[in-house]
Amino acid sequence: MAGLATTLLALAVGAPVVLAMAWPFHPLRPLAVRLSPWAAAPALLLALVHLVDPAAAPSLEAPGLFLGLQLGLDPLGGAFLLLTALLWVAAGAYAWWYHADDPHRDGFFGLFVLTMAGNLGLVLAADVLTFYLCFAAMTFAAYGLVVHKRDGEALRAGRIYIILALVGEVAILSALFALGTAGGSLLAFGPEVAEAWSRLAGEPGVFPPPEGLEGAYPWVTGLLVGGFAVKAGLAPLHLWLPLAHPVAPTAASALLSGVMIKAGLMGWLRMLPYDLAVPGLATVVIITGAATAFYGVLMGLAQDDPKTVLAYSSVSQMGYMAVGVGVILLAPEVAPLALTAVAFYALHHGVAKGALFLSVGVGSRLPRPSHHRGWLWTLRLGVAVPALALAGAPFTSGAFAKSSLKDALSELGGPWYAVLDPLLLVAAAGTTLLLVRFVVTLETRIGGGAQEGSAASAGGPWGLVLPWMTLVAAGLLAPWWLATAFPPLGGAAAPSLLQDLLPALLPVLMGVALAWAIIRRPKVLGSLRGLRIPAGDLLVLLEALLRRLRLPGRSLANQAGWALRRGSLRLQDAVQAWLDTLARRDPRLMQSPLLGSILLALALLLAVALW
Repeated sequence: MAGLATTLLALAVGAPVVLAMAWPFHPLRPLAVRLSPWAAAPALLLALVHLVDPAAAPSLEAPGLFLGLQLGLDPLGGAFLLLTALLWVAAGAYAWWYHADDPHRDGFFGLFVLTMAGNLGLVLAADVLTFYLCFAAMTFAAYGLVVHKRDGEALRAGRIYIILALVGEVAILSALFALGTAGGSLLAFGPEVAEAWSRLAGEPGVFPPPEGLEGAYPWVTGLLVGGFAVKAGLAPLHLWLPLAHPVAPTAASALLSGVMIKAGLMGWLRMLPYDLAVPGLATVVIITGAATAFYGVLMGLAQDDPKTVLAYSSVSQMGYMAVGVGVILLAPEVAPLALTAVAFYALHHGVAKGALFLSVGVGSRLPRPSHHRGWLWTLRLGVAVPALALAGAPFTSGAFAKSSLKDALSELGGPWYAVLDPLLLVAAAGTTLLLVRFVVTLETRIGGGAQEGSAASAGGPWGLVLPWMTLVAAGLLAPWWLATAFPPLGGAAAPSLLQDLLPALLPVLMGVALAWAIIRRPKVLGSLRGLRIPAGDLLVLLEALLRRLRLPGRSLANQAGWALRRGSLRLQDAVQAWLDTLARRDPRLMQSPLLGSILLALALLLAVALW
């Protein structure tokens, strides 16, 4: 079993990398494109092997690549690998049929497999450098998926995406430079990262603070939290999500929301300290997470596009997970429970949200419902299963995940539990209301006969339905496999499906009742039905502010570009000063021309994106 696991570990990342490298060669491209939808199959097999035999912990090193790359599989990586590989295989099969007549299909799958390589690589990374390189590869390759349509709306969404991504990359890399300086080397996850944090914190009686980094501990953790928050879609850094999802192909949207935003969460869980409290930052993260849970609901209710509604739903759900991360930073003694809850939440949300995004494509490809009532009711049933799970209805994976988070908050106790428990209950009611909004917008789209992308393939709807129904079935069975995929840490027991039935049912009933009042009783809450906010919300306000501040002789575009370029230059100057301070210690990490080149490239790309 160990030999098989090691072979699959190599293939999990190697298969998509080889296909991505073969794609530029025209004689090899047709074969690379044909194999690309299934390139995540070795990773899925590895995840299933790990599920059957958790003791199988393969590892690989490639010291000759860059500064030395390391891959490995541990319980957290195994759980995220199961989710990531499952969604990539389902989305790949779905995209093969969905893009059957797309003239840009070859280009889509070239970027598809490159993004996959980065995503799977960061999940399997065993050290900081491997994680970062794969994270960056995924980020930049995914830009091509966002702008696949190449129209004005897609290019605008891609521009916002890449600007925010580059800002996040600079923040992450700056923090990793500091962490590497404190550790004195390239760091493997586990004891080496923990020791680096202890040195950076200047833990009394253990390590002195590194020269030039005295008092930098909260700032470095803040940079990591903020940098990964861009990918995680935490408000107010979420602006790219509601813009990117409506324009990206359906399979890409499912991956962006189902697994790629989890890369930000993975970064938090891999790199933030578990055993050293950061109370100030933890407070900010918890409050921001709770506010994001509400904000995503409020913005999503004011949307007409079903994919935009789901994008804001993802923003809201990431808020719940951020609360769990904040608990880890606030009280290390509760970290095992909080980490378990966050892992359960990520797995449940990824499968459910992937199924809902694919349902949009399935619905848009069906003929008029009057001629296909059977298909329509199949779609409705398939939508209801993941929607109820996201709402946290009893006996669903959502109830399972929320019970785990409630257990962690209960263990935390004190004012935090007293405030957060009722707040998250109300937010859960909002989630139900938002999912009702999604169903309404989806039904409107189907009823109007709206079609997405190219025409349906000659193979009929089954090529789309089977991958979608696979995710629906996986979500339906999730309460029984979640605890196996990620055994609870700290000796805690997995929540029972019979636990907290009333608290799980109450917000669902509240949300349904409120939705009924809005839809059926317009005299009571009718004004809410017509409320609309453009996707991008805060970005629209920023653009309106720039119009008011327009200087004579300057166009709005020139003003915006001028202001952003000036901010970019200031950010680059601050980062350079920070790196000069770190370079005085001259460790191997800072000597590396590779990482210095990465930072320079990021600065140049940011300047170009803001031009």
